[in-house]
Amino acid sequence: MKNIQWYPGHMAKAMRLMEENLKLCDALVCVLDARAPASSYNPNLTRLAGAKPVLYLLNKSDLASSAAGELCARLVRDNKPALLLSASSGNASRLLKSAMESLASEKAKRLAEKGSKKPVRFLITGVPNTGKSTIINVLAGGKKAQVGDKAGVTKTKQWVRCGSFELMDTPGVMPPSLTNQTLARRLAYLGCINDEILSFDEIALALLSDLAQKYPESLQARYGIEGGEPLEMLEKLCLARGFLLKGKEYDFERAERALLDDLRKGRLGKVCFDGADDLKEVGLLSS
Repeated sequence: MKNIQWYPGHMAKAMRLMEENLKLCDALVCVLDARAPASSYNPNLTRLAGAKPVLYLLNKSDLASSAAGELCARLVRDNKPALLLSASSGNASRLLKSAMESLASEKAKRLAEKGSKKPVRFLITGVPNTGKSTIINVLAGGKKAQVGDKAGVTKTKQWVRCGSFELMDTPGVMPPSLTNQTLARRLAYLGCINDEILSFDEIALALLSDLAQKYPESLQARYGIEGGEPLEMLEKLCLARGFLLKGKEYDFERAERALLDDLRKGRLGKVCFDGADDLKEVGLLSS
């Protein structure tokens, strides 16, 4: 399979921008996709954050299986503040604000003791399409940041006032090298890498293989597929959905895009592709 590599100029610039502006912030909210929290973590954040407190927000929990909750609990037990959340839920703002207040309580106390009215400043960061801008809008109670369903919507930093907080929204930042191709493929599944640079054939076949291993019931319920070789499953998907060209040839491209869209929109049920070992590999778990 061809390696996934994507680190264009604007990503390098975004990393420099985040590093430059981090000194203006008191704490960070690292937005992860609950369906792949290790894959969607930027390991550079550990170095950049230094001693600043970090809240690991596992977003899109409404699309994630119970395994995501177990990973969130593992992070908390490892003394890493973490919250499993769906930005679309009615109580998202309350839960997140409470977690952020707890994270920055010491900084807020020091400011109050000095009589300062300066707001506690949070940097909101995460790889593309994890829901950063949606989170900011939820916190601010309105549409303050650009929102989109594809990677790379946020282009520049934005400051947003939110009650006693100030939030900095930054462009989604990818790791400088996608050395672990298993994690890279999971990012591709979820739309965190621009579709235009991907080989849909390879990504779709890898996804079918992963689903057959981890969530065979999803393939059965959605397409009537009961396992098999990836290409064989793709052919069955074409037949199940009527994706056929003239001469009854399989319309693989249409099937591949439908498969990825079904996953991203939750039509294949709740999933979580990462495990505790993946969190350890990217440095999110110590043991």
